[in-house]
Amino acid sequence: MAAGEEEGSVAEPEQEPAVEEPRSFKDLGVTDVLCEACDQLGWKVPTKIQIEAIPVALQGRDVIGLAETGSGKTGAFALPILQALLETPQRLFALVLTPTRELAFQISEQFEALGSSIGVQSTVIVGGIDAMSQSLALAKKPHVIIATPGRLVDHLENTKGFNLRALKFLVMDEADRILNMDFETEVDKILKVIPRDRKTFLFSATMTKKVQKLQRAALKNPVKCAVSSKYQTVEKLQQYYIFIPSKFKDSYLVYILNELAGNSFMIFCSTCNNTQRTALLLRNLGFTAIPLHGQMSQNKRLGSLNKFKAKARSILLATDVASRGLDIPHVDVVINFDIPTHSKDYIHRVGRTARAGRSGKSITFVTQYDVELFQRIEHLIGKKLPAFPMQEEEVMMLTERVAEAQRFARMELREQGEKKRSRNDDDDTEEAIGVRNKVAGGKKKKRKA
Repeated sequence: MAAGEEEGSVAEPEQEPAVEEPRSFKDLGVTDVLCEACDQLGWKVPTKIQIEAIPVALQGRDVIGLAETGSGKTGAFALPILQALLETPQRLFALVLTPTRELAFQISEQFEALGSSIGVQSTVIVGGIDAMSQSLALAKKPHVIIATPGRLVDHLENTKGFNLRALKFLVMDEADRILNMDFETEVDKILKVIPRDRKTFLFSATMTKKVQKLQRAALKNPVKCAVSSKYQTVEKLQQYYIFIPSKFKDSYLVYILNELAGNSFMIFCSTCNNTQRTALLLRNLGFTAIPLHGQMSQNKRLGSLNKFKAKARSILLATDVASRGLDIPHVDVVINFDIPTHSKDYIHRVGRTARAGRSGKSITFVTQYDVELFQRIEHLIGKKLPAFPMQEEEVMMLTERVAEAQRFARMELREQGEKKRSRNDDDDTEEAIGVRNKVAGGKKKKRKA
């Protein structure tokens, strides 16, 4: 329950209904035009964090929201900001800080969708994109800026005429992760140049010491809205593991993709290289797989994400850059191909499925080297996971085809590496056509023989 941090707000929780929860955004105090926008987005009923945070935010209080990934946090801060903007229209009204570029674009999409009927303009300010065009966008003074801290500080220091002295709202989304990525100095610089008289919303999946320190520095007697105090995964998520020898990982992956065909998959790998290699391997076996990792350019990353969102590709292979904050609504199955080294990352990865009340599956690959990490994950989530049912002999029948695809994937990776060195650009697997043609040529020759 939302409860005030300071002595004076003891009465606060009593105003909230103990049994009856509001059933609509209108009940929470959201204005009609924004209720219609929620309806058009398919948001029929508010999520737990929205029920907790929106009424408090509409009263003009600072908010700390603790909620797991996939709980509707963006709506919890976007709706109060848009409602305040309707009451007092102003440029450069709100700033949302996020840890990753992808999350910034996604929050921007939600602001645009919710605010489309009232003409809200938002701008995304992140690294990896031309700073000049961003300066021009800032000169137009959008209502909402969604930014990663590093690039925003660049503009505050170097873009003539740009300042945030009139800012009314500051949101720090995924605050624990912003601080984990060592953006502390940038956040301090931003806090120094924005008005003290503002509303601040701080959202975080976990309450770390750094987040508590930030809360003391940035928020005025905030109301805490905690939806889940301990680490937990969504109830409708079916979680499994499979224990396998590491040399057969690829074969088991192909077996599962065949077994659960027709679903959309998100497969997490530990490195950029392994993400790229596995994507190539699956492509060679006829799967529509697409990679998403930190060594791809920003445009390629967004391209991959959009193809997956549009269901043009059914398998997205990603590093942990994509394990948090990306709202990809239709992931049916999450596969931890490489087990996460930090147990908390497991929560964020599997949080990509079973979002907003839907069900989903997660399968974690555990090799002989991963047992300790796996036990830590079970300890963190407080449950023992069942084994995913497998037909070992069927997996073994795949090994020959998989071995051939592995060989071609290695050739393609080598070829891409050479191309990259000669052209110094990063290549998406879609463009590795050279080797694929050679593969096709080789098959034709075999047939003739």
